[in-house]
Amino acid sequence: MNETAQTLGLWSIPLAVIGGAIRVSTPFLLVSLGECITEKSGRINLGLEGILVMGAMSAYGTSLATGSPWIGLWVAALVGAAFGLLHAGLCSLKKVNDIAIGIAIMMFGTGLAFFLGKPYIQPKAPNLPAIELGAWSDSPPVQAALAINPLFPAGIALAIFLHWAFRNTAWGLKLRVVGDSGDAALALGIRVLRMRVVATMLGGALSGLGGAFLSLYYPGSWNEALSSGQGLMAVALVIFARWEPIRCLWAALLFGGAGALGPALQAAGISSGYHLFNAAPYVLTLVILIASCSPKRSLQGAPGELSLTR
Repeated sequence: MNETAQTLGLWSIPLAVIGGAIRVSTPFLLVSLGECITEKSGRINLGLEGILVMGAMSAYGTSLATGSPWIGLWVAALVGAAFGLLHAGLCSLKKVNDIAIGIAIMMFGTGLAFFLGKPYIQPKAPNLPAIELGAWSDSPPVQAALAINPLFPAGIALAIFLHWAFRNTAWGLKLRVVGDSGDAALALGIRVLRMRVVATMLGGALSGLGGAFLSLYYPGSWNEALSSGQGLMAVALVIFARWEPIRCLWAALLFGGAGALGPALQAAGISSGYHLFNAAPYVLTLVILIASCSPKRSLQGAPGELSLTR
């Protein structure tokens, strides 16, 4: 172990996991909340990976060009919303499968981001600042664990707000009706198409913000291996959370903790076999999908209009 890890003893690994879980879970949280909104309307967007990568590239390029990472966040959200609008528009056509469209969006967004982002691989753009909650401590691991990006508490607040809004606002109730039965929603005078377009755009905007977090904070650079499938894993996370925003928060922290385990072991000085734990998020995704898609029981909580249930 290194000197700091020896000083903290066994506390070094939990601290590193907690700090890493907060960092790694933030894009999972934002993307899963966005997909939760989208799927509540009866649509599923498998193009999140492409939107995430496009958000990361556009945010990084904007931050580099303007010197402001906050402008990069806005641009990433707008790019994500534009891709959400594209997805929603194509899925509104007759005899179009939203899963196939999502895969096409994923490939298009990823390829476009790699093409447009080549000039941004080497330059260093300004990153988002952190909220230093550990300034009271003299321990670097404690300070690192409590250095929180503003997007994380914003994601927590959004999860709480959506949990309330889905149950207590006219918009939330209409969204749930649209997701459960488009025919019933039409009979009630609800504009189904508009609700689904807005929901998909909101989901795309949050996915773009998740990508911006990757390029502007952690790991804080732009490269073609930045996402590592986090957009697709977020879809599994929503299923695991049973389409509940608060459960998305806990599931994101679980995924984040699994993703932070390998680096935490390395930071604590355990260099033998730590890299095997880097596969933990992908193994966890497979386990969740298998456990959630048992043919012996239905997907409890799934909106009736989802392609998963038809």
